[in-house]
Formats: sequence, structure tokens, C-alpha cells
Amino acid sequence: MYIPPAFKDDDIESIRATIRGARLADLVTATADGPVATPLPLFLDESEGERGVLYGHVAKANPQWQLPPIGDALAIFRGPDAYVTPSWYATKQETGKVVPTWNYVAVHTYGPVEFFQEPDRLLDVVTRLTSKHEGSRAKPWAVSDAPADFIAAQLRGIVGLRIPVVRFEGKRKMSQNRPEADRIGVAGGLAASENLQDRQAAPLIPLPG
Repeated sequence: MYIPPAFKDDDIESIRATIRGARLADLVTATADGPVATPLPLFLDESEGERGVLYGHVAKANPQWQLPPIGDALAIFRGPDAYVTPSWYATKQETGKVVPTWNYVAVHTYGPVEFFQEPDRLLDVVTRLTSKHEGSRAKPWAVSDAPADFIAAQLRGIVGLRIPVVRFEGKRKMSQNRPEADRIGVAGGLAASENLQDRQAAPLIPLPG
């Protein structure tokens, strides 16, 4: 990922927060047949290994797990993103020398991928994934709510994956390279937008004070 110095995010807590907040990731592997990608939910076990370990699963019918990976796998996590119109810049009124851009947060994680089919390991992964996404609900659903034989049959249709993270790349492009007046204008414009993603991006603009 191309990361100009102004947009580099190398704060481990910020990177982990982006991963925790991402609802869906993209798993990318290089293979002899070319690159293969699958969108899927992943979670990071921060207590395991030096940088944490990613876990998830793919459908057994998905050929990605059967294609030997070349080098490390790449998992891509995205945070808030938003289109930025030059109309929000104070600089537009001063010089007119402005163009549109896109603000976004992204984390790339790299590591060797292991695919596995042991039922106990698969059950652990789906249970933890379910708890992650059901935990905030008023009446959370649990894997144990379904009949055990039904769950066992479902597990036979998936393949687990484990990625010990060897490297993170974090990028937070949130108008840091713009003058203060422009950043204030962008934050205000995003906060007033009818688009939810724009409003989520607004607090990430660095402002004075």
C-alpha cells in the first residue's frame, strides 16, 4: 500500500481499533493461478503471538483454500471513508487551486495462512465470530442456541483459517496535509452530510485543540 509520510499510521492501538471496527475484510492470496480474494469477517486475537493472530473461515466450496499460497496472505480492513469536495476548502475561496479527493482509513495485515478443518477449532472460530457480532444486541444469538447436530453439519461445509500477523500497514488519510482552515471546513462538511459514512469520518479529521 502506498503510504505518504503524512498519512502513515503506525500506532498499534489505532491499527487494532480499525481491525476491530471493520465489519468485513478482504482475504487476498497469491497463487500459481493468479491472485484470489474473498470478502469475509475476520477477528484478531490480540493475546496470541507478537502481533496477534487473525481467524475466520471460508466455504469449503471456495477454491481459495485449496490453491497453495505464494508468500504471505494479505487481509485488508477498511475504516470510515468519504468523498471530499473542494467546496469545503477555505483555499477554494482564496486561490481556487483545489481538487477533489477521498479520505479513508485502511489497514493491511500480512502473514502466512493456515487452513484447517478440525471440528473443535472450527467451532471455536464460529463461536468467537458470533459473539463479536451478536454481543451488542439486546437478545444476542449464540451458536449453542442451535441443535448440536445441525451445527456439526454446518461446520462440515466450511474451512477455518489462521494468519499469524507478521506485519501491519496502516494508513489514515484524513486531510492532515491540508491547512487548518481547510480541515475545519472538511470536518464541518462531513458532519453535516446526510451520508452516515461521511458523518463517521468527520471526527477523524485532525483539528486544533
